[in-house]
Amino acid sequence: MQAIVRTGNKQYRVKEGDIIKVEKLEGEVGSEVILDDVLMVKGDGEGAEAQVGTPRVTGARVRGEIVNHGRGKKIIVFTYKRRKGFAKKTGHRQDFTAILVKEILPATK
Repeated sequence: MQAIVRTGNKQYRVKEGDIIKVEKLEGEVGSEVILDDVLMVKGDGEGAEAQVGTPRVTGARVRGEIVNHGRGKKIIVFTYKRRKGFAKKTGHRQDFTAILVKEILPATK
């Protein structure tokens, strides 16, 4: 079973057993998280029908577990204005939450 979920204003394609890094969510490590903003659900196997939402599939959910919280790699932001003698260099590290996808629950008809 596969699904496309939206969290943190980004979309992720997930399968059961995947670990995804999303923008930081509240919760303790080991606690359960429900992602209910599901845009599409597709079953495995030949001839499996895909449920596509407009914009989301009502009743579909993705159940996961928070594996850890962390910070991503540092990116360098360099700004300058030519011929003005202005240059500024800063860095940024984005906080993330790693989620283990346990189960994809499709919408019941």
